Amino acid sequence: MDNDIESLQNILKGDPSNFQARRELSILLVNNGFNEEAEGNLRYLLKYFPDDAEIYYNLGIVYEKLKKFTEAEQCYKKAVEISPQEDFYYNLGEVLVELKEWDEAIEAFRNVLKTDANDGNSYFNLGVCYFNKEEKNLALDNFQKAVSINPQDVFAYFYLGYIYQNDGLTNFAIESYQKVLSISPDYSWAYFNLGSIAFKNGNTEEAKMYLKKTIEYNPRDIEAYKLLTQICLQEGETEDIIEILSTAVEKEENGDLYYFLARVYKYIGSLDDYCKALAKALKNPYTLTFPQDAVKKEYATALEKLGTGAELEPESEIDEYDEVPEETFTDDDSQDMPEETLEDEEIPQEDTEDELEAEEEDISDEELEEDSEDYESEDLDEDTGE
Repeated sequence: MDNDIESLQNILKGDPSNFQARRELSILLVNNGFNEEAEGNLRYLLKYFPDDAEIYYNLGIVYEKLKKFTEAEQCYKKAVEISPQEDFYYNLGEVLVELKEWDEAIEAFRNVLKTDANDGNSYFNLGVCYFNKEEKNLALDNFQKAVSINPQDVFAYFYLGYIYQNDGLTNFAIESYQKVLSISPDYSWAYFNLGSIAFKNGNTEEAKMYLKKTIEYNPRDIEAYKLLTQICLQEGETEDIIEILSTAVEKEENGDLYYFLARVYKYIGSLDDYCKALAKALKNPYTLTFPQDAVKKEYATALEKLGTGAELEPESEIDEYDEVPEETFTDDDSQDMPEETLEDEEIPQEDTEDELEAEEEDISDEELEEDSEDYESEDLDEDTGE
């Protein structure tokens, strides 16, 4: 393929007006990911062929790959205007979905179906549009059509399960999620939602099994750890959840996971481990979704108890994890944990050195330093390797 590209480039060096060679080169460049070079060649061709729908269509593909969706939309609309073809409408619809232009996207996919009434992908995309417009019945109708045409459409089954679950149609939801897993056995969100259903129905063993599967396939699913922690505390399986959470943070440190670990240690009355876990949570601020000021206050209170030699009594009740304990902050400080969504989980972006230094200064302020300096130097540094 590289030889074909090089040969066409050599032809154009000798004859820049060889439009056929430039067309062929443009397609090869698009197909092989040389998007910027493809863009240049296609825009050159448009100067001479301003009414060529295929050129606009291919330029739209380039912009779509470059995530320039507004430019892609304009190109696809121009292609449709010149020649209303099925592929042009379909690509236009996908870009409009990216831009969240739901009504226009619906129109585009319906134009596809006028030509091909059995296009399962268009029915799926219509389902997505209606789902986002909160028109549940139309969304269900189109997802069901999608799976009737393509029984392997794992995403359509997942959407069906999600809608059924939120409507309280548990059996239909379970059936849909099981279908997802029969097609894609590593689909972690299906395991999580099955675990949530099992927990709600009081089937804790089944819930734990599904949640452990979730973590197996997606070790970054914080919601799975959160629910699994709650279940294990209810069942008195503190050693199990400590091992699970400790193993997770050994692989990749995470503020929320350290906070869950702190809550377990508080529950069993282990003050020293409780303090260490809270400190580690604060050392990972970009993955700590609980309000940091509240966690700092909780940490300061724990350090004060540690300094006076007080014992931490095991708790008789299980704390919820939607917010930090009531005694450490006001309602104004509360912040809900992020909910499981249909979109891919976001991975925190790497931060600049300046931002990290600023956060370190914030975490190490006078509020904590007075009581924690000796404790951190003796115990925390051993764990962090600092």
